[in-house]
This record gives sequence, C-alpha cells and structure tokens, in this order.
Amino acid sequence: MTQLIFAANWKMHLGPEGARKFMDEFMEAYRPQSDREVWFFPSAVAVETVAVQLRERPDIRVGVQNLYWEPKGAFTGELSVSMAKEAGGSVALVGHSERRHVFGETEEETSQKVTALLEAGLTPVLCVGETLQEREAGETIPVVKRQLGALEGLDPQTLAGIPIAYEPVWAIGTGRTATPADAAEVHAAIRAWFGGRGADTGSVKILYGGSVKVENVHALVSEPDVDGVLVGGASLDPAQWAAIASTSID
Repeated sequence: MTQLIFAANWKMHLGPEGARKFMDEFMEAYRPQSDREVWFFPSAVAVETVAVQLRERPDIRVGVQNLYWEPKGAFTGELSVSMAKEAGGSVALVGHSERRHVFGETEEETSQKVTALLEAGLTPVLCVGETLQEREAGETIPVVKRQLGALEGLDPQTLAGIPIAYEPVWAIGTGRTATPADAAEVHAAIRAWFGGRGADTGSVKILYGGSVKVENVHALVSEPDVDGVLVGGASLDPAQWAAIASTSID
C-alpha cells in the first residue's frame, strides 16, 4: 500500500513549551494509520522537544525547516546537518519558497543542502513552485523543472527516495489554493521529470502545499499524483491538524 505523507511546517511558531503542549493534545486526538505517515517540521529550538515526545511513535517523523551545508564553523545562526540529526531530525525542508524569496537562497545553495543531507543519511524534501507572475506567464512547468535541477546528477535510486513538495508561491498563506486538477497537472510533470532520469516514478513522493485546510485536503490527496500535503497555518492547531492528518481516502 502506498503511504501518504501529511507534513506540518510550523515556520516561526511554537517554542519548546508550546510544542510540548501541542504534541500532548495532538497525540490524544491522532492514532497511527497504516496508509500514512505524519511529519513535523518544528522551529529549530523545538525539534528535540518534539522528537523526544515521539520516541514511541514510529509512524511520525521529525525534521528541520532549514540547515547549512557546512559541517561546523563560524556560521552564526546556522544549523548543521549533524546538529539536526542529534536533535532527532531525520528529514529536512530544502528550498522552501520563503527561503528562496525572503532570504535569497539560490539554486546552487539548495543543491549544496541536498548533497549535505544525503551524505549524512537524512532525507531532503525539495520544495518547488512558481510565483503568480510566473504562473500567469505560463512558466509554471519550466520554473519547477529549473528548481528540480538541484537534484541533477543523482543516481536513479537516490532520486526516487527524495520527496518533492510542490508549493505554488501565490497560494502560500494567501487562502488561495490550486485546484486539485491544477496540482495534479504539475505533480504529473514532476513525476515525468523523475522518469526521464531513470527513477522509479511509482516510488517518488510528491506533496502539495499552499493553503491546505480541512475543507480541501480530501480532494487534494484523492488525486492520483498527489502523495500527501505540506501544511503551514492549519498545522498550528492540534485538533485541526489531527483532523487533516486523519483524512479518509476513497
């Protein structure tokens, strides 16, 4: 059975105490389900707190929202891969649109982060997506393919193990959501990109992100090329997030 992934990106919300309270409430409301995994990307200071609370829950993984590719050194404010791993992280977001558009992360930097994670045995989740201007210009697929270039040169087996999160920038935190058909179209193009490089397309996980909520999550994950969701704002309420993560699939 193909497992869906329900991933929560808390962004700059919830420190250790807030995370602890959240997880207590969430685990009361959510029970393991064999057809899915739940992933949490807490703030950096709360990663270990969340990981400790989830030690008895193998169905739930913990990751980091960002990191730096150098193993150590004079890089004030940065988080290394080994630090993320020591805190309990096993996955990491790479190239999120806010890293690209707010902090100026380049394609080269995204690629370096992917390499550092793979060398340490952690799973990168590569985020891709177009701006509204790019979408209106008909450039969605070329932009997404350019961003997938961070994975160029990897062998097919490694490629197949790297999840992709398609997050149209115009839909993040705006209340606007790509229709299920829109998401499925881009996801199919992403899957074809992997197939063109010899990867087993059936193994590739492609998540959708962008104003996902209880009301639309079922329609999104019911699309055949959508393997789960990456959720921001709606993942900050434990009851709402439990409801999203428990979405029944037809």
